[in-house]
Amino acid sequence: MRIVLFGTSAFAVPVLEAVVGSTHQVIRCITQPDRPQGRGLEPQPSPVKLAAQRVGCPCEEPTDLRASADALRQLTPDVGVVVAYGRLIPRELFTVPRHGMLGVHPSLLPRDRGAGPIAWAILHGDSVTGVTTFRLNDQLDAGDIAMQVTEPIQSRDTALTLSQRLAARGGDVLVETLAWLERGAVAFRPQDERLATYARKLSKEDGRVDWTRQAVALDRLIRAMVPWPGSSTTWRGESLKLWSVSPRSDPGASGQPGQILAVDQEGIVVATGEGQVTLHELQLAGGRRMAARDFLLGHDLRVGEMLGQET
Repeated sequence: MRIVLFGTSAFAVPVLEAVVGSTHQVIRCITQPDRPQGRGLEPQPSPVKLAAQRVGCPCEEPTDLRASADALRQLTPDVGVVVAYGRLIPRELFTVPRHGMLGVHPSLLPRDRGAGPIAWAILHGDSVTGVTTFRLNDQLDAGDIAMQVTEPIQSRDTALTLSQRLAARGGDVLVETLAWLERGAVAFRPQDERLATYARKLSKEDGRVDWTRQAVALDRLIRAMVPWPGSSTTWRGESLKLWSVSPRSDPGASGQPGQILAVDQEGIVVATGEGQVTLHELQLAGGRRMAARDFLLGHDLRVGEMLGQET
């Protein structure tokens, strides 16, 4: 089948590659325009644009999707695929492809509709998530389901590691969905609105560490924020980013939430509202990410000091 794929972020790249490697043809990629990034704020192409160039797929970056409807119609696509595009697809485009538009979403819909399903699955402490292919409609991630596959959430998963596995699963389930769609054998089923939840996009404020929370909750928070927006606290008035921690429960270790209890080969032990966490990787503002033992070589962090206090 002739496919137009709408995608922008890195999550969409394995999906694009899976379709390109199948019997189907990606006749056009639609991605968002280059955006300023980095310290120099130089315009950078999206991951999907780079991937499309690598596999030889024509790529466009329209600023107005409605205005591109006629051009897309002239391509005579059989189906449109939307995966991590970052914008809502206008209704006018739904009927351009012969088989309509399919979405690829990294959750078990109707759970975790929205822009942040992977991080929120970790934040909620879910043990399993998955990928859903579905038919687009006017509402956010609410169309009829085509196929679903599950994926266990591992105990040390970050949003990055889980995203990478879900993207690979997404490519596989999409190719399978397309095969069934081509044969006219997809049994679309409606989502149960009673089970619907919303996973909003995270902000930097979401990553601020509240040391009065339980250690297990802080562990989930920090893993959910990797790689973006990151989680942070303060040390001596400076922003301190936390990349990796592990929860622990030592009844003999007590202190105020945010207080440094120990510094050893495993890392920096900090008291929380319930239990403790060991900091394994951290980064001061303007510095580089480093293991706790390397951080301690250059910084005189002391037992008894408090994290998270403004000076």
